[in-house]
Amino acid sequence: MGKAKEIVLTSEEMMELTRIADSPRSRPREVFRARIALLSAQKVSTTQTALEVGKSRQTVSLWRGRFVRERMAGLKDRPGRGRKPAYGPDKVKEILHATLTSRPEGSTRWSAREMARVMGVSHMTVRRIWKAHGLKPHLARPSKLSNDK
Repeated sequence: MGKAKEIVLTSEEMMELTRIADSPRSRPREVFRARIALLSAQKVSTTQTALEVGKSRQTVSLWRGRFVRERMAGLKDRPGRGRKPAYGPDKVKEILHATLTSRPEGSTRWSAREMARVMGVSHMTVRRIWKAHGLKPHLARPSKLSNDK
């Protein structure tokens, strides 16, 4: 096993890490990452740091290494976390366009399930898209269609 690299903090880094670690408004993941960097700068061992922050030695080593390489930026979440969208922007535009410019056959307004069946997606996908764009077609006042020929 390699020896942990020594961390020397600048005064700005020390103040920022202390602020994050002591703030009740900081997210728990930010707090433990800041505490890892602070304890590492005080030359506390990886094992002892792991016990203090309640994480595994591997987790402490990971965040210590990222801090050494990237400094404060290394303690932030990397982009790309979370589930990726199942449908691209083209499908979203298609659903929005159909919602706003067409009507289902035999009805005055779209239901999520009817739109989903026509578009080939789940009704929950339609609901999420409508919610994200503030659409409520089920509450829209229907315009009166003339029966004149």
